[in-house]
Amino acid sequence: MQKRKLGKRGLEVSALGLGCMGMSQSYGTPPDKQAMISLIRTAVERGITFFDTAEIYGPHTNEELVGEALAPLRRQVVIATKFGIKYENGQQMQDSRPERIRESIEGSLKRLRTDVVDLYYQHRVDPNVPIEEVAGTVKDLIQQGKVKHFGMSEAGVKTIRRAHAVQPVTAVQSEHSLWWRRPEEELLPTLEELGIGFVPFSPLGKGFLTGTIDEKTTFVSSDFRNLVPRFTPEARKTNQPIVDVLREIAEKKKATPAQIALAWLLAQKPWMAPIPGTTKLARLEENIGAGAIKLTPADLREIETAASKITIQGARYPEALEKRTGL
Repeated sequence: MQKRKLGKRGLEVSALGLGCMGMSQSYGTPPDKQAMISLIRTAVERGITFFDTAEIYGPHTNEELVGEALAPLRRQVVIATKFGIKYENGQQMQDSRPERIRESIEGSLKRLRTDVVDLYYQHRVDPNVPIEEVAGTVKDLIQQGKVKHFGMSEAGVKTIRRAHAVQPVTAVQSEHSLWWRRPEEELLPTLEELGIGFVPFSPLGKGFLTGTIDEKTTFVSSDFRNLVPRFTPEARKTNQPIVDVLREIAEKKKATPAQIALAWLLAQKPWMAPIPGTTKLARLEENIGAGAIKLTPADLREIETAASKITIQGARYPEALEKRTGL
């Protein structure tokens, strides 16, 4: 597995990371904890050094899982977690007040079984707390040795610039894939200008770009994709052509659609490190295999030409959640 530097602050990670959220929530009944610990440790053996979790996943249980899995391997890996969202009366609420951040880091350090978080993201921008206060609080945590790098998730470019002026931002995380390309408009040019790394989450379109989902696929009742407009049967049928493009390239490369989707992202910028999530060893191996696929300029042009003719249908989040993003 090749390594990449996320921006210009010295943070080196594997070219592909592992998003751990689905091991604890969102895609139906969470799998067996010991099986997930084994999967995470296998990922390290295969060269993955970059693991993504958050305080709110579970909530708390995902950090505990990641902490237990990586405790024996701590010096070999980079752990990213997030603050700024809490549950209140069963609802997710943003809360990035300085006192809340200081409380969050203590909980995360304990659950992750570590004395320092490598990359600490604000999970979503809190409209009630000036970003300068947030960045200043994380700056204090860095000075105290509890955090190494400051990150932001789904933030807009103006907010990123304001935060970066107080405490340099090492990485920004946002959704990015062949079926969600808005970061290319303003975000990526801004990150390149400022020397900030980019971490695409949902690089496989929450599973859709793997080619294993079509309009007839059904999800268990607890799978959050049941609530996502982009995953209605009608939208899936309309969006199928993007998977067909990936499948055509994959056949030429003796690869899978998922591997081409990841290889496409890896080919965009050398300071990007996608974090596909999985709970299955076979998928982990498949994703890792994407790192060995080289897309030529002709391949990339073919993908671009085909994708430009396709209009993706459906919002990527239910309306209430979409409002929380800064993009």
